[in-house]
Amino acid sequence: MKIAMIAALGNNRELGLNNQMLWHISEDFKHFKKTTTGHTLLMGRKTYESIGRPLPGRTTLILTRDSNYEQPGTYVVHSFEEAIEYCQSKGEEILFIAGGGEIYSQAFEKNLCDLLYLSYVDFSGEADTYFPTFDESKFELIDLKEFSATEKTPFWKLKVLKLVS
Repeated sequence: MKIAMIAALGNNRELGLNNQMLWHISEDFKHFKKTTTGHTLLMGRKTYESIGRPLPGRTTLILTRDSNYEQPGTYVVHSFEEAIEYCQSKGEEILFIAGGGEIYSQAFEKNLCDLLYLSYVDFSGEADTYFPTFDESKFELIDLKEFSATEKTPFWKLKVLKLVS
């Protein structure tokens, strides 16, 4: 089973502010949906609560330390190992880690990343959650798409990176 991280980050690795996204880019949301539909998403409790519901067509795992936490239509796990065991028991081919910042950091610390789907948004501004720095030399670029700025959206690019074996 592969483990992928999927995130949208600003010029300074900004992810969010007050548990909210910093931009709304329709094409990026479509990419997220297309890429993750039919798979399992693992996210932290705060990220889940910012979304407020399980996303259609995907299994949602919520990673939290709170042993009493429950959300209808989701599965609560208390470790990455528990999430991985769950996915393996279901025959998942890929697990998508979908935030937030602390969850991404922990996954990098545990070397739990085979693929990165990163949307780099031309945004510099206030944030309280950031994507962690990582050793990009351990990954190779396998896809790059660039999207011009419009009246409603900033310039952004989508990179797909694969861990070098």
